[in-house]
Formats: sequence, C-alpha cells, structure tokens
Amino acid sequence: MAQPADTTIYGIYAREIINSRATPTLEATVILQSGYRGTASVSTGMAIGKFDCQELRDDDQNRFDGFGVKNAVNLINATISNALRGKPADDQSLIDKTMIELDGTPNKSKLGANTLLTVSHAVAVAAANARLTPLYTYLNAMYTQYHQTEVKRIPTPIFNIVNGGKHGAGNLNFQEFQIIPASNKTFPESYQMGVEIYRATQKILAFRNAGQSVGDEGGFTPNLFTNTDAIEIVLEAIKSSTYQFGIDTFLGLDLAATLFKTDQGYLIKDRAAAYTTKDFIQYLKDIHAKYRILYLEDPLEENDWFGWTAITKEMDKDTLIAADDLIATNKTRLERAIREKACSAILIKPNRIGTLSEVFDVIALAKKNDMKCIISHRSGETNDTFLADLGVAVQADYVKFGAPARGERVAKYNRLLEISTQLFTK
Repeated sequence: MAQPADTTIYGIYAREIINSRATPTLEATVILQSGYRGTASVSTGMAIGKFDCQELRDDDQNRFDGFGVKNAVNLINATISNALRGKPADDQSLIDKTMIELDGTPNKSKLGANTLLTVSHAVAVAAANARLTPLYTYLNAMYTQYHQTEVKRIPTPIFNIVNGGKHGAGNLNFQEFQIIPASNKTFPESYQMGVEIYRATQKILAFRNAGQSVGDEGGFTPNLFTNTDAIEIVLEAIKSSTYQFGIDTFLGLDLAATLFKTDQGYLIKDRAAAYTTKDFIQYLKDIHAKYRILYLEDPLEENDWFGWTAITKEMDKDTLIAADDLIATNKTRLERAIREKACSAILIKPNRIGTLSEVFDVIALAKKNDMKCIISHRSGETNDTFLADLGVAVQADYVKFGAPARGERVAKYNRLLEISTQLFTK
C-alpha cells in the first residue's frame, strides 16, 4: 500500500479578488511539502452583524471605497504562513487553534474572520487533495469526530425566487421569497424543479410587466406593492408548473426582520402602522394559515429573545423557525437559543465565526439538540464550491445558495449535482 502524501505545510499565498457584489475578498492557496495544494476564497455579507466576528478591511478610501483587503493578504503571506509552516494540514484542529491564538481576540478583530477562514478552508482542501479523496469525504471524516455522521443524502436546496430587503430593489421588506422542494425528491429532481419554477416566475413577471431584473442572490426584483404580492407571484409560478404545491414543493420566507424593526415596532409596507412583537407574530400566523409557509428565517429582530421563544412555541409544529442573525453561527448564542427554545433551525455561515473547527462545533451542538441545519451562502459570493461539500459532509438538512441563476450560485448547485452523481450513480 502506498504511503499517504506528506501533508506538511510548505507555504501559504493569498491574493485580493472580487466577489459577486464587486467587493474585494480573499483567496488563498496552501502548498504542501508533497506538492499538493488547495485553494479557497471567502464570501462577504451585505453588512456585518453586531454578533459576527469581524472582517479585516484596509479602510483606505483611495482603494475600493475602503473595502480593500491588502492588509489581510499581507498577514496571510507573512504572519499566518510563518505560524503554520511545518504543521500538518490534516490536523485541522491544530491549524485553527494556532490561528485563533495568533489572533487573540474574542471576535477575530486582529487578523479578521475573513483572513482566518480563507486559510482554514484552503488547508482542508489541500489535505483532501493530498489524500486523493473528494473534499466532502474528507470533511465528513473530520466532522465525525464531533458528531457521528454517515453520508447518505444530498441536502434539500432552498431556492431564492424573489429578492427583497437589502438584496432587492428596495420595494419589498422581506429579503427572500423561496421555494423548497419536498425532502423525498432526489437532488437532480429538486434542481430541475427550482429551475423550472424560477423560469415560470420570469414568464409571469414579463406578462405583468413587473420587471425581470435580479438581485444580489439571483432572485427577481419585481415592481410590486406589498410583500404578499411577491408570495402570490411565487405561488402562481408553482401552480403554472407541473408541480403540486404542498406535495412537491413548499414556500419559505427569509424576513431579515432586524432590517425593518423600528423604535415603533416591525414596520412593513403591507400596513401603515408598525406591528408590536405580539401583533407581528399573529400577522405571520395569518400568512402561514393562508399560504402554508414551511420555513420562516429571521422572522423577528436579532435581540427579540422573548418574541423568538413565543413564535417558536406557537408555530414550530409545522413551520421551521430558522435563526440566522439571532445566533450568527456563534456557539454561545446557540446555547442560549437551545435553553430558551428560541428556534427550531439554524443557519450556518462560516464567515460569521471564522474557522472550520468552530463551524463543526456549532453544527454538532445544533444537531445533538435536534435542530435542523442550513448551510448558507452570503450575498457577496465567489465561485468557490466549498459550501456544497460542507453541506454534504455534515449532512445538513438544507442548503441555501440563492436562485438557480448567476454563476457564483449555480457553481455550488452544480457541485451538488456532481456529488450526487458520484454517490448515487451505479
């Protein structure tokens, strides 16, 4: 039997690239003594939440409006490369621990979560390549050390059909209007469904002369008057297709409610007066009664803990209450959410925490407490497909990569299609 290739890190080289929102981000290549290498790049959210680990930006207004990452590039090429040189790439825990200690701050503010995550991912890719194994297989072997998991399925995709909020044209409050294929569908069947309903939506918008431009995540940004108008459009698209609503596919909403919470309450254009937390929960219950919403993401503001517990108690029997901003892929906030029964699902966004090991730790804790896990992209993406492999490796319940449109979104869905072929084609 041939000896495994040497996984000792020889060097790390980073560069500044541009993401799908025309914002600089990082790409890094890890080179091993054996000559094998791994490359990874990281995404960027529209805004940094108050509970996110911090990105490192140059703040040089003469370049990219201050969003350049040359300082992060230099840190990887010198400080981090020197610290990791000679260490084994297949000891992910050691790699991540070394970088976390090198940063030395609770929110990664010295080196930046974007800096650490780029290297953390690239190290894992290099180690997988050195072992001549698919990335999802290698990641699964690592994740199993946190929570025993066997790869049996491809996660169900959540497709973004209409964009609103900060990702849209500004005329809709809710951030995403989604379709979710039934979990008994194969991934190729789900992917086909997402594409066909997306195209059906485009035809309906064209017929209504409502606009067919797309937002940051590939969903359409039509000229509509209310949030329920967008729900009706997506529902009409489903009904015009060959798929049955409530059997083949379901509706989901990402409200991103923090963005429309005011001092007066939750203010959306469907009504002139702001809603109190109690009234807004009732509004969402009414929406669910009418449209049978399967999935509600960030239905309340990120610090409205009382409201989160209340809505989960009242709605989670047949609706997933998914927390993104509430938890921010943060283990401490997840522990509080578990204690207070504040949600039934969690969004996993690696760039909110900063290293692969910490991501594994959060996912394992969520799964051990029977929470559904959704591996999610960000609005500013690259063509990197790491998240697709990660979703399969940890056997996430869902993945959320945007619409089945735009190259940076489709690259991830196409990678899942490739993995599905490898796993299930005889």
